[in-house]
Amino acid sequence: MKTATRTSTAPTRSAVPAVDAAGQVASLRSAYRSRRTRSLTWRRAQLEGLARLLSEREKDLAAAVEQDLGRSAIGTFMGDVAPVRAEIRHTLKDLERWARPQRVALPVTHQPGQAWTVAEPKGVVLVIGAWNFPLLLTLQPLVSALAAGNVVLVKPSELAPRTAQVLADLLPKYVDPSAVVVATGGAEVSTALLREKFDHVFFTGSARVGRLVATAAAEHLTPVTLELGGKSPVIVAADADLDVAARRIAWAKCVNSGQACIAPDYVLVEDSVRPAFVERLLRQLDNAWRAEPTRIVNENHFDRLAALLDGHGGDTTGGQRDRGTLRFAATVVTDPDLDSPLMTEEIFGPILPVVTVTSVDDAVEMVNSRPKPLALYLFTENDDTVQTVLGNTSSGSVGVNHLLYQLLVPDLPFGGVGASGTGDYHGEHGFATFSHRKSVLRKPTNPDPSFAYPPYGAFATRLLRRLMG
Repeated sequence: MKTATRTSTAPTRSAVPAVDAAGQVASLRSAYRSRRTRSLTWRRAQLEGLARLLSEREKDLAAAVEQDLGRSAIGTFMGDVAPVRAEIRHTLKDLERWARPQRVALPVTHQPGQAWTVAEPKGVVLVIGAWNFPLLLTLQPLVSALAAGNVVLVKPSELAPRTAQVLADLLPKYVDPSAVVVATGGAEVSTALLREKFDHVFFTGSARVGRLVATAAAEHLTPVTLELGGKSPVIVAADADLDVAARRIAWAKCVNSGQACIAPDYVLVEDSVRPAFVERLLRQLDNAWRAEPTRIVNENHFDRLAALLDGHGGDTTGGQRDRGTLRFAATVVTDPDLDSPLMTEEIFGPILPVVTVTSVDDAVEMVNSRPKPLALYLFTENDDTVQTVLGNTSSGSVGVNHLLYQLLVPDLPFGGVGASGTGDYHGEHGFATFSHRKSVLRKPTNPDPSFAYPPYGAFATRLLRRLMG
Protein backbone atom coordinates (compact mmCIF):
# COMPACT_ATOMS: atom_id res chain seq x y z
CA MET A 1 0.00 0.00 0.00
CA LYS A 2 1.10 3.48 -0.75
CA THR A 3 2.93 5.73 1.66
CA ALA A 4 3.18 9.46 1.12
CA THR A 5 6.12 11.80 1.43
CA ARG A 6 7.34 11.91 5.01
CA THR A 7 5.98 14.51 7.36
CA SER A 8 7.60 15.47 10.63
CA THR A 9 6.08 14.09 13.81
CA ALA A 10 7.54 15.01 17.19
CA PRO A 11 8.43 12.04 19.41
CA THR A 12 6.01 11.39 22.24
CA ARG A 13 6.48 9.86 25.67
CA SER A 14 5.59 6.46 24.17
CA ALA A 15 7.90 6.88 21.22
CA VAL A 16 11.10 4.94 20.69
CA PRO A 17 13.85 7.51 20.11
CA ALA A 18 16.12 6.64 17.23
CA VAL A 19 19.09 6.38 19.61
CA ASP A 20 17.19 3.83 21.74
CA ALA A 21 16.36 1.42 18.91
CA ALA A 22 19.06 -1.02 19.95
CA GLY A 23 17.85 -0.99 23.54
CA GLN A 24 14.26 -1.64 22.57
CA VAL A 25 15.22 -4.54 20.32
CA ALA A 26 17.45 -5.98 23.04
CA SER A 27 14.59 -5.73 25.55
CA LEU A 28 12.23 -7.52 23.18
CA ARG A 29 14.80 -10.22 22.54
CA SER A 30 15.15 -10.75 26.27
CA ALA A 31 11.38 -11.16 26.54
CA TYR A 32 11.43 -13.67 23.70
CA ARG A 33 14.21 -15.67 25.29
CA SER A 34 12.11 -16.06 28.41
CA ARG A 35 10.14 -18.54 26.23
CA ARG A 36 6.78 -17.51 27.65
CA THR A 37 5.57 -16.41 24.19
CA ARG A 38 5.73 -20.01 22.98
CA SER A 39 2.80 -20.98 25.16
CA LEU A 40 -0.55 -21.18 23.38
CA THR A 41 -2.08 -19.76 26.54
CA TRP A 42 0.06 -16.64 26.21
CA ARG A 43 -0.73 -16.29 22.52
CA ARG A 44 -4.46 -16.58 23.09
CA ALA A 45 -4.27 -13.99 25.87
CA GLN A 46 -2.64 -11.49 23.51
CA LEU A 47 -5.26 -12.04 20.81
CA GLU A 48 -8.08 -11.75 23.32
CA GLY A 49 -6.49 -8.53 24.57
CA LEU A 50 -6.46 -7.11 21.04
CA ALA A 51 -10.11 -8.07 20.66
CA ARG A 52 -10.94 -6.21 23.88
CA LEU A 53 -9.02 -3.18 22.67
CA LEU A 54 -11.09 -3.04 19.49
CA SER A 55 -14.33 -3.50 21.42
CA GLU A 56 -13.73 -1.27 24.43
CA ARG A 57 -11.85 1.54 22.69
CA GLU A 58 -13.44 1.56 19.26
CA LYS A 59 -14.69 5.13 19.72
CA ASP A 60 -11.20 6.36 20.62
CA LEU A 61 -9.68 4.56 17.66
CA ALA A 62 -12.35 5.81 15.24
CA ALA A 63 -11.96 9.37 16.47
CA ALA A 64 -8.22 9.22 15.84
CA VAL A 65 -8.71 7.90 12.32
CA GLU A 66 -11.29 10.60 11.63
CA GLN A 67 -8.81 13.28 12.71
CA ASP A 68 -6.07 11.78 10.55
CA LEU A 69 -8.06 10.92 7.42
CA GLY A 70 -11.54 12.42 7.74
CA ARG A 71 -13.12 8.97 7.63
CA SER A 72 -16.42 8.34 9.38
CA ALA A 73 -16.79 6.00 12.33
CA ILE A 74 -18.74 3.46 10.25
CA GLY A 75 -16.09 3.68 7.54
CA THR A 76 -13.39 2.87 10.09
CA PHE A 77 -15.48 0.04 11.52
CA MET A 78 -15.93 -1.53 8.09
CA GLY A 79 -12.43 -0.89 6.78
CA ASP A 80 -10.29 -1.29 9.90
CA VAL A 81 -12.02 -2.66 12.98
CA ALA A 82 -14.33 -5.39 11.69
CA PRO A 83 -11.70 -7.13 9.51
CA VAL A 84 -9.23 -7.29 12.41
CA ARG A 85 -11.94 -8.65 14.73
CA ALA A 86 -12.73 -11.32 12.15
CA GLU A 87 -9.05 -12.18 11.84
CA ILE A 88 -8.75 -12.59 15.61
CA ARG A 89 -11.84 -14.83 15.80
CA HIS A 90 -10.61 -16.98 12.94
CA THR A 91 -7.13 -17.26 14.44
CA LEU A 92 -8.36 -18.18 17.91
CA LYS A 93 -10.59 -20.88 16.43
CA ASP A 94 -7.80 -22.58 14.46
CA LEU A 95 -4.62 -21.65 16.35
CA GLU A 96 -4.19 -25.00 18.06
CA ARG A 97 -4.45 -26.85 14.76
CA TRP A 98 -1.98 -24.53 13.02
CA ALA A 99 0.54 -24.89 15.84
CA ARG A 100 0.28 -28.68 16.06
CA PRO A 101 3.33 -30.70 14.85
CA GLN A 102 2.71 -32.16 11.40
CA ARG A 103 3.68 -35.77 10.71
CA VAL A 104 5.56 -36.55 7.51
CA ALA A 105 5.71 -39.93 5.80
CA LEU A 106 9.14 -41.58 5.62
CA PRO A 107 10.50 -43.32 2.50
CA VAL A 108 11.48 -46.94 2.93
CA THR A 109 15.18 -46.04 3.01
CA HIS A 110 14.63 -44.00 6.20
CA GLN A 111 12.58 -46.55 8.13
CA PRO A 112 12.23 -47.26 10.94
CA GLY A 113 11.78 -43.78 12.31
CA GLN A 114 9.50 -40.80 12.59
CA ALA A 115 9.49 -37.42 10.87
CA TRP A 116 7.54 -34.29 11.59
CA THR A 117 7.67 -30.51 11.39
CA VAL A 118 7.35 -28.05 14.25
CA ALA A 119 6.12 -24.48 13.81
CA GLU A 120 8.38 -22.31 15.94
CA PRO A 121 8.25 -18.50 16.29
CA LYS A 122 10.78 -16.55 14.29
CA GLY A 123 11.60 -14.35 17.27
CA VAL A 124 11.73 -10.54 17.23
CA VAL A 125 9.51 -9.09 14.51
CA LEU A 126 9.24 -5.54 13.15
CA VAL A 127 5.83 -4.52 11.74
CA ILE A 128 5.80 -1.23 9.81
CA GLY A 129 2.20 -0.18 9.18
CA ALA A 130 0.63 2.12 6.60
CA TRP A 131 -1.42 5.29 6.99
CA ASN A 132 -4.38 4.69 4.70
CA PHE A 133 -5.96 2.00 6.88
CA PRO A 134 -3.86 2.64 9.97
CA LEU A 135 -5.55 0.08 12.23
CA LEU A 136 -6.09 -2.72 9.73
CA LEU A 137 -2.60 -2.56 8.23
CA THR A 138 -0.89 -2.36 11.60
CA LEU A 139 -2.96 -4.69 13.76
CA GLN A 140 -3.75 -7.45 11.26
CA PRO A 141 -0.10 -8.47 10.79
CA LEU A 142 0.30 -8.08 14.56
CA VAL A 143 -2.43 -10.72 15.02
CA SER A 144 -0.48 -13.20 12.90
CA ALA A 145 2.85 -12.38 14.53
CA LEU A 146 1.48 -12.90 18.05
CA ALA A 147 -0.41 -16.04 17.05
CA ALA A 148 2.91 -17.49 15.93
CA GLY A 149 4.48 -16.68 19.31
CA ASN A 150 6.71 -13.75 18.40
CA VAL A 151 7.52 -10.53 20.19
CA VAL A 152 6.79 -7.47 18.07
CA LEU A 153 7.99 -3.93 17.61
CA VAL A 154 5.13 -2.03 15.96
CA LYS A 155 5.88 1.11 13.93
CA PRO A 156 2.64 2.83 12.85
CA SER A 157 2.79 5.36 10.03
CA GLU A 158 3.69 8.92 11.00
CA LEU A 159 1.20 10.13 8.37
CA ALA A 160 -1.62 9.03 10.67
CA PRO A 161 -0.07 10.54 13.83
CA ARG A 162 -3.16 10.57 16.06
CA THR A 163 -3.89 6.93 15.35
CA ALA A 164 -0.24 6.07 15.95
CA GLN A 165 -0.34 7.82 19.33
CA VAL A 166 -3.58 6.12 20.38
CA LEU A 167 -2.03 2.75 19.54
CA ALA A 168 1.09 3.66 21.51
CA ASP A 169 -1.05 4.63 24.51
CA LEU A 170 -3.53 1.76 24.41
CA LEU A 171 -1.72 -1.34 23.20
CA PRO A 172 0.40 -1.73 26.38
CA LYS A 173 -2.84 -1.84 28.39
CA TYR A 174 -4.24 -4.78 26.45
CA VAL A 175 -1.24 -6.94 25.52
CA ASP A 176 2.01 -7.93 27.20
CA PRO A 177 3.92 -4.59 27.22
CA SER A 178 7.31 -6.30 27.37
CA ALA A 179 6.51 -8.32 24.25
CA VAL A 180 4.77 -5.65 22.14
CA VAL A 181 6.39 -2.21 21.87
CA VAL A 182 5.06 0.69 19.79
CA ALA A 183 7.51 3.11 18.18
CA THR A 184 6.10 6.40 16.95
CA GLY A 185 7.87 9.05 14.94
CA GLY A 186 8.97 9.78 11.42
CA ALA A 187 11.11 8.06 8.84
CA GLU A 188 14.19 8.58 10.99
CA VAL A 189 12.74 6.16 13.55
CA SER A 190 12.06 3.52 10.89
CA THR A 191 15.58 4.00 9.55
CA ALA A 192 17.08 3.53 13.01
CA LEU A 193 15.00 0.42 13.64
CA LEU A 194 15.99 -1.12 10.33
CA ARG A 195 19.65 -0.89 11.34
CA GLU A 196 18.92 -3.45 14.04
CA LYS A 197 18.74 -7.18 13.54
CA PHE A 198 15.20 -8.53 13.49
CA ASP A 199 14.09 -12.07 12.76
CA HIS A 200 11.39 -10.89 10.35
CA VAL A 201 10.37 -7.51 8.92
CA PHE A 202 6.82 -6.93 7.73
CA PHE A 203 6.29 -3.73 5.72
CA THR A 204 3.19 -2.24 4.13
CA GLY A 205 3.77 0.76 1.87
CA SER A 206 5.06 1.93 -1.46
CA ALA A 207 7.38 0.00 -3.75
CA ARG A 208 9.95 2.78 -3.42
CA VAL A 209 10.14 2.47 0.36
CA GLY A 210 9.78 -1.31 0.11
CA ARG A 211 13.08 -1.44 -1.78
CA LEU A 212 14.76 0.51 1.01
CA VAL A 213 13.31 -1.85 3.62
CA ALA A 214 14.46 -4.91 1.68
CA THR A 215 17.94 -3.44 1.27
CA ALA A 216 18.25 -2.68 4.98
CA ALA A 217 16.97 -6.14 5.95
CA ALA A 218 19.42 -7.79 3.57
CA GLU A 219 22.30 -6.46 5.66
CA HIS A 220 21.23 -8.93 8.36
CA LEU A 221 19.81 -11.56 5.97
CA THR A 222 16.46 -10.88 7.61
CA PRO A 223 13.43 -12.29 5.77
CA VAL A 224 10.85 -9.71 4.73
CA THR A 225 7.21 -9.56 3.78
CA LEU A 226 6.52 -6.59 1.53
CA GLU A 227 2.89 -5.61 0.98
CA LEU A 228 3.14 -2.99 -1.74
CA GLY A 229 0.74 -1.82 -4.41
CA GLY A 230 0.73 -1.05 -8.11
CA LYS A 231 -1.87 -0.38 -10.76
CA SER A 232 -4.72 -2.83 -10.25
CA PRO A 233 -6.76 -3.14 -13.47
CA VAL A 234 -10.44 -3.87 -14.01
CA ILE A 235 -11.50 -5.66 -17.18
CA VAL A 236 -15.12 -5.11 -18.19
CA ALA A 237 -16.19 -7.61 -20.83
CA ALA A 238 -18.98 -6.92 -23.29
CA ASP A 239 -21.27 -9.44 -21.58
CA ALA A 240 -20.87 -7.90 -18.10
CA ASP A 241 -23.82 -6.56 -16.14
CA LEU A 242 -22.92 -2.92 -16.68
CA ASP A 243 -25.15 -1.54 -13.94
CA VAL A 244 -23.60 -3.80 -11.31
CA ALA A 245 -20.09 -3.30 -12.67
CA ALA A 246 -20.38 0.50 -12.62
CA ARG A 247 -21.83 0.57 -9.10
CA ARG A 248 -19.24 -1.79 -7.63
CA ILE A 249 -16.28 -0.16 -9.36
CA ALA A 250 -17.44 3.28 -8.27
CA TRP A 251 -17.88 2.13 -4.68
CA ALA A 252 -14.43 0.51 -4.58
CA LYS A 253 -12.78 3.56 -6.11
CA CYS A 254 -14.33 5.91 -3.57
CA VAL A 255 -13.51 3.89 -0.44
CA ASN A 256 -11.08 6.14 1.45
CA SER A 257 -10.99 8.42 -1.64
CA GLY A 258 -9.22 5.72 -3.61
CA GLN A 259 -6.35 5.58 -1.12
CA ALA A 260 -6.22 1.79 -0.95
CA CYS A 261 -3.63 -0.57 -2.38
CA ILE A 262 -6.23 -2.86 -3.99
CA ALA A 263 -8.47 -0.05 -5.27
CA PRO A 264 -9.22 -0.21 -8.99
CA ASP A 265 -6.53 1.87 -10.70
CA TYR A 266 -7.80 1.80 -14.28
CA VAL A 267 -10.56 0.14 -16.30
CA LEU A 268 -10.21 -1.72 -19.59
CA VAL A 269 -13.62 -1.93 -21.25
CA GLU A 270 -14.59 -3.55 -24.53
CA ASP A 271 -15.41 -0.93 -27.14
CA SER A 272 -18.90 -2.27 -27.89
CA VAL A 273 -20.13 -1.36 -24.40
CA ARG A 274 -17.80 1.52 -23.61
CA PRO A 275 -20.34 4.39 -24.03
CA ALA A 276 -23.01 2.67 -21.93
CA PHE A 277 -20.50 1.73 -19.25
CA VAL A 278 -18.98 5.21 -18.97
CA GLU A 279 -22.44 6.77 -18.68
CA ARG A 280 -23.27 4.48 -15.76
CA LEU A 281 -19.84 4.86 -14.18
CA LEU A 282 -20.03 8.66 -14.06
CA ARG A 283 -23.40 8.54 -12.35
CA GLN A 284 -22.32 5.93 -9.82
CA LEU A 285 -19.01 7.66 -9.04
CA ASP A 286 -20.80 10.87 -8.21
CA ASN A 287 -23.19 9.01 -5.92
CA ALA A 288 -20.43 7.04 -4.21
CA TRP A 289 -18.17 10.03 -3.62
CA ARG A 290 -20.96 12.18 -2.22
CA ALA A 291 -21.98 9.37 0.14
CA GLU A 292 -18.66 9.52 2.02
CA PRO A 293 -16.28 12.20 0.71
CA THR A 294 -13.12 11.44 2.70
CA ARG A 295 -10.10 13.65 2.15
CA ILE A 296 -6.66 13.19 0.66
CA VAL A 297 -4.08 12.53 3.35
CA ASN A 298 -1.93 15.65 2.86
CA GLU A 299 -0.97 18.47 0.49
CA ASN A 300 1.84 16.51 -1.14
CA HIS A 301 -0.53 13.74 -2.19
CA PHE A 302 -3.14 16.29 -3.24
CA ASP A 303 -0.64 18.08 -5.48
CA ARG A 304 0.57 14.79 -6.93
CA LEU A 305 -3.00 13.83 -7.88
CA ALA A 306 -3.67 17.24 -9.40
CA ALA A 307 -0.51 16.92 -11.50
CA LEU A 308 -1.71 13.58 -12.88
CA LEU A 309 -4.64 15.43 -14.50
CA ASP A 310 -2.27 17.51 -16.66
CA GLY A 311 -0.98 16.28 -20.00
CA HIS A 312 -2.58 12.86 -20.02
CA GLY A 313 -4.10 13.27 -23.47
CA GLY A 314 -7.55 11.96 -22.54
CA ASP A 315 -10.92 13.51 -21.75
CA THR A 316 -11.56 14.46 -18.12
CA THR A 317 -14.93 14.48 -16.38
CA GLY A 318 -14.95 15.76 -12.83
CA GLY A 319 -11.78 16.80 -11.05
CA GLN A 320 -13.26 19.45 -8.78
CA ARG A 321 -10.97 19.92 -5.81
CA ASP A 322 -10.19 22.16 -2.88
CA ARG A 323 -6.62 22.15 -1.59
CA GLY A 324 -7.65 23.92 1.60
CA THR A 325 -9.87 21.05 2.70
CA LEU A 326 -7.98 18.34 0.76
CA ARG A 327 -11.23 17.30 -0.89
CA PHE A 328 -10.81 15.81 -4.35
CA ALA A 329 -13.91 14.78 -6.28
CA ALA A 330 -14.10 11.46 -8.10
CA THR A 331 -12.77 11.94 -11.63
CA VAL A 332 -12.93 9.89 -14.83
CA VAL A 333 -10.35 10.20 -17.60
CA THR A 334 -11.31 8.39 -20.80
CA ASP A 335 -8.64 7.00 -23.13
CA PRO A 336 -5.53 8.76 -21.78
CA ASP A 337 -2.11 8.26 -23.37
CA LEU A 338 -0.87 4.88 -22.21
CA ASP A 339 2.62 6.23 -21.50
CA SER A 340 1.40 9.22 -19.47
CA PRO A 341 2.12 9.33 -15.71
CA LEU A 342 -1.58 8.71 -15.15
CA MET A 343 -1.15 5.29 -16.74
CA THR A 344 2.34 4.43 -15.49
CA GLU A 345 2.24 5.58 -11.85
CA GLU A 346 0.02 4.22 -9.11
CA ILE A 347 -2.79 6.75 -8.69
CA PHE A 348 -3.80 6.13 -5.07
CA GLY A 349 -6.66 8.59 -5.24
CA PRO A 350 -10.14 9.14 -6.72
CA ILE A 351 -9.04 9.38 -10.37
CA LEU A 352 -10.13 6.52 -12.62
CA PRO A 353 -8.83 6.18 -16.20
CA VAL A 354 -11.04 4.22 -18.59
CA VAL A 355 -9.27 2.70 -21.59
CA THR A 356 -11.09 1.26 -24.60
CA VAL A 357 -9.97 -2.18 -25.85
CA THR A 358 -11.26 -4.21 -28.77
CA SER A 359 -11.47 -7.51 -26.85
CA VAL A 360 -10.72 -9.26 -23.59
CA ASP A 361 -7.62 -10.71 -25.26
CA ASP A 362 -6.37 -7.19 -25.91
CA ALA A 363 -7.06 -6.30 -22.28
CA VAL A 364 -5.05 -9.33 -21.15
CA GLU A 365 -2.19 -8.32 -23.42
CA MET A 366 -2.15 -4.82 -21.93
CA VAL A 367 -2.17 -6.14 -18.36
CA ASN A 368 0.73 -8.44 -19.19
CA SER A 369 2.75 -5.59 -20.70
CA ARG A 370 2.88 -3.87 -17.30
CA PRO A 371 4.22 -4.79 -13.85
CA LYS A 372 2.24 -7.50 -12.09
CA PRO A 373 -0.56 -5.88 -10.05
CA LEU A 374 -1.58 -6.53 -6.46
CA ALA A 375 -5.17 -7.16 -7.59
CA LEU A 376 -6.95 -7.77 -10.87
CA TYR A 377 -10.71 -7.47 -11.33
CA LEU A 378 -12.95 -8.90 -14.03
CA PHE A 379 -16.61 -8.35 -14.81
CA THR A 380 -18.15 -11.02 -17.04
CA GLU A 381 -20.93 -13.61 -17.07
CA ASN A 382 -18.92 -16.06 -19.15
CA ASP A 383 -16.97 -18.90 -17.51
CA ASP A 384 -14.62 -19.19 -20.47
CA THR A 385 -13.71 -15.53 -20.13
CA VAL A 386 -12.96 -16.07 -16.45
CA GLN A 387 -10.65 -18.97 -17.27
CA THR A 388 -8.97 -17.00 -20.06
CA VAL A 389 -8.11 -14.13 -17.74
CA LEU A 390 -7.11 -16.36 -14.81
CA GLY A 391 -4.92 -18.56 -16.98
CA ASN A 392 -3.15 -15.79 -18.85
CA THR A 393 -2.44 -13.11 -16.24
CA SER A 394 -0.49 -12.91 -12.99
CA SER A 395 -1.57 -10.85 -9.99
CA GLY A 396 -1.60 -11.02 -6.22
CA SER A 397 -5.34 -11.71 -6.18
CA VAL A 398 -8.34 -11.73 -8.51
CA GLY A 399 -11.89 -10.57 -7.95
CA VAL A 400 -14.57 -11.70 -10.39
CA ASN A 401 -17.67 -9.47 -10.48
CA HIS A 402 -16.69 -7.63 -7.30
CA LEU A 403 -13.80 -5.69 -5.83
CA LEU A 404 -11.92 -5.50 -2.49
CA TYR A 405 -13.81 -8.35 -0.84
CA GLN A 406 -11.05 -10.90 -1.49
CA LEU A 407 -9.12 -9.04 1.22
CA LEU A 408 -11.73 -10.07 3.80
CA VAL A 409 -11.64 -13.85 3.33
CA PRO A 410 -9.50 -15.16 6.21
CA ASP A 411 -8.40 -18.33 4.43
CA LEU A 412 -7.29 -16.51 1.27
CA PRO A 413 -3.66 -15.39 1.33
CA PHE A 414 -3.19 -11.67 0.82
CA GLY A 415 -0.01 -10.54 -0.88
CA GLY A 416 1.55 -9.36 -4.08
CA VAL A 417 3.70 -10.79 -6.84
CA GLY A 418 6.64 -9.18 -8.58
CA ALA A 419 6.67 -5.42 -8.05
CA SER A 420 3.43 -5.54 -6.04
CA GLY A 421 5.04 -7.37 -3.15
CA THR A 422 6.54 -10.53 -1.77
CA GLY A 423 5.09 -12.91 0.78
CA ASP A 424 1.54 -13.05 2.10
CA TYR A 425 -0.53 -13.25 5.26
CA HIS A 426 -4.07 -13.63 6.70
CA GLY A 427 -5.30 -16.70 8.52
CA GLU A 428 -3.04 -19.73 8.41
CA HIS A 429 -0.92 -18.01 5.77
CA GLY A 430 -0.10 -15.27 8.27
CA PHE A 431 0.75 -17.84 10.93
CA ALA A 432 3.12 -19.48 8.44
CA THR A 433 4.70 -16.16 7.47
CA PHE A 434 5.74 -15.46 11.06
CA SER A 435 6.75 -19.06 11.84
CA HIS A 436 9.73 -21.23 10.98
CA ARG A 437 8.66 -24.73 10.06
CA LYS A 438 11.43 -26.83 11.61
CA SER A 439 12.06 -30.34 10.26
CA VAL A 440 12.63 -33.18 12.74
CA LEU A 441 13.72 -36.77 12.03
CA ARG A 442 13.95 -39.29 14.87
CA LYS A 443 15.57 -42.67 14.37
CA PRO A 444 15.85 -45.56 16.81
CA THR A 445 19.35 -46.66 17.77
CA ASN A 446 18.48 -50.20 16.68
CA PRO A 447 18.63 -51.68 14.13
CA ASP A 448 22.01 -50.27 13.01
CA PRO A 449 23.10 -52.55 10.12
CA SER A 450 26.76 -52.52 9.18
CA PHE A 451 26.02 -52.45 5.43
CA ALA A 452 24.78 -48.85 5.82
CA TYR A 453 28.38 -47.71 6.38
CA PRO A 454 31.45 -47.83 4.14
CA PRO A 455 33.33 -49.64 2.88
CA TYR A 456 30.52 -51.03 0.76
CA GLY A 457 30.94 -54.58 -0.44
CA ALA A 458 29.21 -56.11 -3.44
CA PHE A 459 26.12 -57.17 -1.48
CA ALA A 460 25.76 -53.78 0.22
CA THR A 461 26.24 -51.98 -3.09
CA ARG A 462 23.50 -54.01 -4.79
CA LEU A 463 21.16 -53.51 -1.84
CA LEU A 464 21.74 -49.78 -1.53
CA ARG A 465 21.25 -49.29 -5.28
CA ARG A 466 17.96 -51.18 -5.11
CA LEU A 467 16.71 -49.29 -2.06
CA MET A 468 17.83 -45.85 -3.12
CA GLY A 469 17.71 -46.13 -6.91
